[in-house]
Amino acid sequence: MIGHHFTKFDPRGEGKTKFEQLLDVFMQLLTYTNGDVSEALDWMNQLDKEYELTNNEYGMGDFIDELKEKGYIQENQINGEIKITSKTEQGIRKKSLEEIFGKLKKTKTGDHHTFKPGGGDEINPETRPFQFGDTLEQIDFTASIRNAQINHGIESFNMQEDDLAIRETDFKSQTSTVLMIDISHSMILYGEDRITPAKKVAMALSELITTKYPKDTLDIVVFGNDAWPVEIKDLPYLQVGPYHTNTVAGLEMAMDILRRRKNPNKQIFMITDGKPTCLKIGKRYYKNSFGLDRRITNRCLNLAAQCKKLKVPITTFMIATDPYLQRFVQEFTETNSGKAFFASLDRLGAFIFRDFENGKRKTVY
Repeated sequence: MIGHHFTKFDPRGEGKTKFEQLLDVFMQLLTYTNGDVSEALDWMNQLDKEYELTNNEYGMGDFIDELKEKGYIQENQINGEIKITSKTEQGIRKKSLEEIFGKLKKTKTGDHHTFKPGGGDEINPETRPFQFGDTLEQIDFTASIRNAQINHGIESFNMQEDDLAIRETDFKSQTSTVLMIDISHSMILYGEDRITPAKKVAMALSELITTKYPKDTLDIVVFGNDAWPVEIKDLPYLQVGPYHTNTVAGLEMAMDILRRRKNPNKQIFMITDGKPTCLKIGKRYYKNSFGLDRRITNRCLNLAAQCKKLKVPITTFMIATDPYLQRFVQEFTETNSGKAFFASLDRLGAFIFRDFENGKRKTVY
């Protein structure tokens, strides 16, 4: 007999099953462990021991079995290694998006739409009468011929200016964005984890663009001693290395990527916590961690000026409070006519998302 199953109300569970509650914790831990399933499950067992996440009816072993059954993790039958699946990678991105957007206030701004018609790529279903200045490409000939037949009869074809119907195209502010993430060693110095918030922002931004703005593009570049692109699916595994900060390499790669993008609006977001300390000259790495090196900073400022000429604004999210570093970022920002935010770790996501959404309101013809 099919009936109703009643369970004890748990205000912390918000109506979720025990598996869903544990899955939320598991997704969070995977971001901190760089996608290492074994380490994340080890942490979960420690949390379970301290906070009693499971009970006699549903244990951690049941949770692991259900993770496998539902396709969140898969085990290598040869060496026993357990890895997350693409389903989990997307789940982490969605979780990051919900976490960051949950902190933002509701607003009607930030969408793609504009009230002005323009040279867009989506045809408006409605037509209007011809006006002086309309181009030949805007004429809807099918509707215009129908108007001529209605207005003048079908016996002798005669088309006049009043018969012409114009079909407009809706303008959409498509944007190509490059997100630069500093993965130098300073991102985990002094016991402060700065790379995890940066990863969460990158995963949330990628999920937002792929689901809400599919015609936009997002490329992610990480930079240490060198710079290289990473794919969206690789974000959970991103780690800090024993690197200096080669901001120049990151900017050069970001500019190269944007040159190949066809969208009219282009921008660079850069998340960094420290000063540029490295430059590659030929095969040699020129490094100086002791203060701002003029040779390195001048190259950064030159690239900022080049981006300004290419109409590519750079928005810098600085996770640092040192006054001399802030002065450099301000000079860098003024050179580019971009923007700078000196963001705390807990507000980093809100700053980036507000800036990205606000940029959607700009109209470029």
